[in-house]
Amino acid sequence: QVQLVESGGGLVQAGGSLRLSCAVSGSTFSINSVDWYRQAPGKARERVGGMDNGGSTNYADFVKGRFTISRDTAKNTVYLQMNSLKTEDTAVYSCNVLVKRPGTITQYSYWGQGTQVTVSS
Repeated sequence: QVQLVESGGGLVQAGGSLRLSCAVSGSTFSINSVDWYRQAPGKARERVGGMDNGGSTNYADFVKGRFTISRDTAKNTVYLQMNSLKTEDTAVYSCNVLVKRPGTITQYSYWGQGTQVTVSS
């Protein structure tokens, strides 16, 4: 059984930094790829960026140069490093990972529970 735990959200002043984590535990599954999303109050969910199984990353224009996605394979954890935060970055951030067992091709999609990021002016 896969357990996916997000952490790292909180309150930060504009210009500050936060690092979100998304950890897969309790199973033999490994993370194949990840997408990070966010949803602000009253707004549609939007994709922040992602990392594919080869480690290549891509980002939405509104976070390029400020946010970085990385992974620690040994810890089965992916990260979203957020720098130079702006008030408009305030939202609930969620990770969506594709996991699979080593040596197999079937992937399974899991969502994190979401974590609140609040950026104050």
